[in-house]
Amino acid sequence: MKKTLITLLFLISILSCAQDKELTHTEEVEQFQYELNVHYSDKKTSPLKSKDLKKFKKLSFFPIDKTFRVVANFERTPDEPIFEMPTSTDRLPLYAQFGIATFTIDGKELSLKLYQSQESKLDPEYVDHLFLPFNDLTNGNKSYGAGRYIDVKIPEGDTIVIDFNKAYNPYCAYNDEYSCPIPPRENDLNVEIKAGVLAFEKH
Repeated sequence: MKKTLITLLFLISILSCAQDKELTHTEEVEQFQYELNVHYSDKKTSPLKSKDLKKFKKLSFFPIDKTFRVVANFERTPDEPIFEMPTSTDRLPLYAQFGIATFTIDGKELSLKLYQSQESKLDPEYVDHLFLPFNDLTNGNKSYGAGRYIDVKIPEGDTIVIDFNKAYNPYCAYNDEYSCPIPPRENDLNVEIKAGVLAFEKH
């Protein structure tokens, strides 16, 4: 009985350690990709048109590359005015610039502005979320022509992790019935971001 109890406690300890183990970067991105594919496969949540959903297997991604996971300097920009962000339709959602991230890729110093949705700000589930829309030199070639998005959480300190491997397409890339924010020109990157979701091949 004592031996059985020790064995059981040992197994529980192993399982606990496995659950507490932090994911590697590759595992973390693979989990993101898996969840995105599940979302797009489910007709209840998918933005795909019905004819595309019938043939859908999975989204295509650039190879996972840790080079495109950057730890950026983050400067908050309080008291920025609320503005109407242009979209692919006449809808004008309200946003405010929350901060500026500065980082280096391919030896180039780059910066991106991060925004806070005034609607999401009122939702307890998304109150700590920031919206990061951007364009790069893969637009219209390997990636969606109208830019991509990344969701990040408000950091506690003066740095923020931006993982371009988690960049995803606006719903408009799959279905023109949606209204999607257009990345501001100030968030155009003069480099190729070969990470994240690729352009969607419609059927």
